[in-house]
Amino acid sequence: MMRTRPLKVALLGCGVVGSEVARIMTTHADDLAARIGAPVELAGVAVRRPSKVREGIDPALVTTDATALVKRGDIDVVVEVIGGIEPARTLITTAFEHGASVVSANKALLAQDGAALHAAAEANNKDLYYEAAVAGAIPLIRPLRESLAGDKVNRVLGIVNGTTNFILDKMDSTGAGYQEALDEATALGYAEADPTADVEGFDAAAKAAILAGIAFHTRVRLDDVYREGMTEVTAADFASAKNMGCTIKLLAICERAADGRSVTARVHPAMIPLTHPLASVRGAYNAVFVESDASGQLMFYGPGAGGSPTASAVLGDLVAVCRNRLSGATGPGESAYAALTVSPMGDVVTRYHISLDVADKPGVLAQVATVFAEHGVSIDTVRQQGKDGEASLVVVTHRASDAALTGTVEALRKLDTVRGVASIMRVEGE
Repeated sequence: MMRTRPLKVALLGCGVVGSEVARIMTTHADDLAARIGAPVELAGVAVRRPSKVREGIDPALVTTDATALVKRGDIDVVVEVIGGIEPARTLITTAFEHGASVVSANKALLAQDGAALHAAAEANNKDLYYEAAVAGAIPLIRPLRESLAGDKVNRVLGIVNGTTNFILDKMDSTGAGYQEALDEATALGYAEADPTADVEGFDAAAKAAILAGIAFHTRVRLDDVYREGMTEVTAADFASAKNMGCTIKLLAICERAADGRSVTARVHPAMIPLTHPLASVRGAYNAVFVESDASGQLMFYGPGAGGSPTASAVLGDLVAVCRNRLSGATGPGESAYAALTVSPMGDVVTRYHISLDVADKPGVLAQVATVFAEHGVSIDTVRQQGKDGEASLVVVTHRASDAALTGTVEALRKLDTVRGVASIMRVEGE
């Protein structure tokens, strides 16, 4: 039997995502009510510019006083889509204190202060849901913390930023340079006017922190995630990747160590074999590859950004939280019981592709190979091309630690025969 009194929802932010959330709440009102067991009512919308016309939203609901809105006491659920650290953090904790559960899409805040927000939700016996914070419409957080709750996740490997994937895909498929591909992404609306958060890996790093924390039942903060952007990736890197049967993606990689005692989380460009499922993810799409003991390999794929996809994830959380509200229950909270050590990047073991500019004369290859051997880095393949006294030397290693590779490169730079290190690229997905 459906309850007639509506559940009241406060919306913080009414931009691309917020306006779409409001639209779906209105146009799908009957379906949402049937799925929840009670109608949901948009009770207030907090914005910075109240004079802006917002189609489909009653102007009487619009306010600039977000604090007063979350303090009302009759609000059942607060949907936070304003982003950033403050005032979002204070508004969320205030909402908990005044009786509301929270649905958020705020990856930066959750990556930085997720533990404190979960503690505030638990202290007030309220829900904190955030499916939309990681991969847009792709169901990922709920499968990790619920569907795979009885399994042991060992690795999460994914493309979690649509802007960077669009740029790298264009560079791969058309031979465009980085700036040309970025300009096209900006023109099509995939890249912001200031794309730094995307192309330098900040956005993906926040998502990696959230994913690692859930997958490994360990608190992983944004500061724990190694981050390397993709602005230095060149057409030459793609040419080298193709010679290896690979392409290049900006990856978020979260791994459990072989001994099970520690985890790592990192974001950086990497070569992946064309045979790997992630290699075929094109355009602005996202995909995440999960490896676990019992279920083996799982892949989640779909649109990872945009108003409608992100709003879909927000509404999914809203339905779940409202159902919990009606039943007097709360959903899963933070699971950090494992408390594994988060290891530094130096401990990460993977393969490497190193391109060197060297003198074209006898003995160079032997010198380079000796440096690799002295630092305990085993060479898989070497390719050398030379002309007019200059040459390029491409070395692909077997698996080695980041610390060992760093020491190797430092030593290579000291050789008189090495003119420079053109590029270093990790090789993943093998």
